[in-house]
Amino acid sequence: DAGSSVEEMEFNWDEYLEDTGATAAPHGSFKHVDTSLQNGFAPGMKLEVAVKSDQNTYWVATIITTCGQLLLLRYDGYGEDRKADFWCDIMTADLHPIGWCEQNKKILKVPEGIKDKIPDQEEFLQRVLKGACSAPANLLEGLHRGKNPLDLIAPGSRLELQNTRDSLAAWIVNVVENVGGRLKLRYEGLENSDKFDQWIFYLDPFLHQVGWAAQHGYSLQPPLAIRSLKSEADWQEILKKVKEEEEESSVPTDLFKDKPVIGVHAFSEGMKLEAVDPMAPFVISPATVVKVFNEKYFMIEIDDLRAERTTSRSYICHVNSAGIFPVQWSLKNGLHLSPPPGYPGQDFDWADYLKQCGAEAAPQSCFPSLTSDHGFKENMKLEAVNPVDPEEVCIATVTKLRDSYLWLQLEGSKKPIPDCIVSVESMNIFPVGWCETNGYQLRPPRKAIVNKQKKIAVVQPEKQILSSRTVHDGLKNQELNSSDSVVINGRYCCPKIYFNHRCFSGPYLNKGRIAELPQSVGPGNCVLVLKEVLTLLINAAYKPSRVLRELQLDEEAAWHGHGETLKAKYKGKSYRATVEVVRTADRVADFCRKTCIKLECCPNLFGPQMVLDKCSENCSVLTKTKYTHYYGKRKNKRIGRPPGGHSNLEVAMKKPNKRRKRRKHFFVHKKKRSSASVDNTPAGSPQGSGGEEDDDQDESELSHSLAQDRDKRKRKLRTFSFSDDENKPPSPKDIKMEVAEKLQLDSNPLEWSVADVVRFLKSTDCAPLARIFLDQEIDGQALLLLTLPTVQECMDLKLGPAIKLCHHIERVKLAFYQQFAN
Repeated sequence: DAGSSVEEMEFNWDEYLEDTGATAAPHGSFKHVDTSLQNGFAPGMKLEVAVKSDQNTYWVATIITTCGQLLLLRYDGYGEDRKADFWCDIMTADLHPIGWCEQNKKILKVPEGIKDKIPDQEEFLQRVLKGACSAPANLLEGLHRGKNPLDLIAPGSRLELQNTRDSLAAWIVNVVENVGGRLKLRYEGLENSDKFDQWIFYLDPFLHQVGWAAQHGYSLQPPLAIRSLKSEADWQEILKKVKEEEEESSVPTDLFKDKPVIGVHAFSEGMKLEAVDPMAPFVISPATVVKVFNEKYFMIEIDDLRAERTTSRSYICHVNSAGIFPVQWSLKNGLHLSPPPGYPGQDFDWADYLKQCGAEAAPQSCFPSLTSDHGFKENMKLEAVNPVDPEEVCIATVTKLRDSYLWLQLEGSKKPIPDCIVSVESMNIFPVGWCETNGYQLRPPRKAIVNKQKKIAVVQPEKQILSSRTVHDGLKNQELNSSDSVVINGRYCCPKIYFNHRCFSGPYLNKGRIAELPQSVGPGNCVLVLKEVLTLLINAAYKPSRVLRELQLDEEAAWHGHGETLKAKYKGKSYRATVEVVRTADRVADFCRKTCIKLECCPNLFGPQMVLDKCSENCSVLTKTKYTHYYGKRKNKRIGRPPGGHSNLEVAMKKPNKRRKRRKHFFVHKKKRSSASVDNTPAGSPQGSGGEEDDDQDESELSHSLAQDRDKRKRKLRTFSFSDDENKPPSPKDIKMEVAEKLQLDSNPLEWSVADVVRFLKSTDCAPLARIFLDQEIDGQALLLLTLPTVQECMDLKLGPAIKLCHHIERVKLAFYQQFAN
């Protein structure tokens, strides 16, 4: 059907939540994710630090608090006195674990400020270091310095995985991939086969560091499923090789310190209970404890009464295993209990069944108490692993809650599956945005657009498109022969098109990138010039694919123009669409104005007129709301199709034509943090002049002359790049002020107290953030160490305010280097 197609577009959680009217499950409900983000340093840990006044001596300090890779330290001996607390950066400061000075013949000496408080250094050190916890050496020195501990589980690392099907034996596994702590593991000896690969979160109770089995008296042997693939001699040879290479592939043991501890159970063989099979967690079934291994582990089997059955569904559990319930739990919670295969009749009754089997029910005391205090509610959204295909992480909706169990409906899985039953403590569920933060593919929901009356131009991933280098070369030739063109073909010669970067940039275009564009393009052939202008605008957008969709050709539009294929690249995907471009010079001004209105920006943002001091539209005094009222809303006055050939793709999608509110993603993985990680903001959100990575730099680079021009402009503009927080452009008056304004400091910021920092912030437009600095005790030293990622991560700020704040911090740094660094 030509009128319906599946939309090939990037998935955006913010837009999806707004469209569905749903809310995201709170981040605090995913304890395993919180644990995975900790940096390995904790308040109370001690380390040896170079003394500032004498860099050749060291003293013991205690960690007061952590902020990303920054530590707030206090020399031991100051007690509760906070005045000498100082911040330092793990990556650059001279920090070492306890005992380092002794090993390296360095001097431990009491700092001047507390000499009189410590008459006997040796006695004092013995007292404060007794039972003290040292900061981890591997995170202070060598390759792992300053890294998130999670990064240490690198591909190629080896771990031991307990068998969960038939015995307690463990076998060596290799890490193939580490996605935010979710590990793809392959059994040692199966290097060339991924058939038996497993995905397990690193805090899983059945996963251990190498050497665990030997320490705890369990055997090391491959599971039954793979044992027949090699001879016993081959397996022993593999084991020997692993032991020889143990040092280079081992993972630090302190990584597993937060793993749940397995308690003692009270089950005995023959007891009956209700259970969910972890391999098919869709129903609750009667089950039996068939074997007790020891005080920690037992095996249960899902009941099957058929005489002809060939396989058993059994698995190993511990007292805190998910999906085991006392008899009658499903009845008490109004849930269906699936009778065992081969059970006579449909109505299952536990009393009859226990009598028939001659068995006893496991007492309530065997099961841990279930909690309903977890933060999840019906209809909340999250991301969850597909139990049938663990490679897939899908969008999940909570359809039902009982105690500490969720029923999840998965969207977008390759094969539809029933609702899954999952514990709230499962390590296979994640907060909204987890996949994007960790660079993993989230299965998007299926969404078909059907519109039989009108044909919709859908933005498709590109196949082969004329590169914009060709366009540049064509334009260059046009410019060389421009005088001829004017004479010979004046009607088709486009005048210069100016980018007036001081004008209001609207919700789609990034003000910072607009400011970096060349001052003008052209003159030359209309199609080539306008195609180049639109390509530059698309690449200056927060989300290029979104702008391309706004501009795409509408067949019923009254331009009588000329369709040209343009493309956008966003998050590794290329998109293309046919966009209208007028062919004759007399239509250029109108085309530029209407395109601006379509993009909800000032009608003078680009066009044949150069805006000098004041825009004729007076856009600098309009707020975002007023602006949309004057220009953006015009689109809605006509029923059916907006003016200027605006695509009805969004009308078909029933997306509200209003600015979307950006929801915060509360967690950021340091190693994944790149400019791209900010880019999950919908087109309507104001952002700073950062954002996604350059969209296809090599294909959209300017010709040499234009590049030089842009570089000059870049240098001129760098002093006043705007955060565009409210999408309100500064007036030319403001710009002149800001260029002229150079921060003069009365005192060295290195010596600022927390109160001084707060006073400085209150003098800026970031005054509302001063409270955070007071609460976090950020003094001058800490202020100079702050960066954009740290500010966003630790202060929980949106990108706009974070960039604004960092702008002021950079001003302080610059003034410090100019006034005090020498």
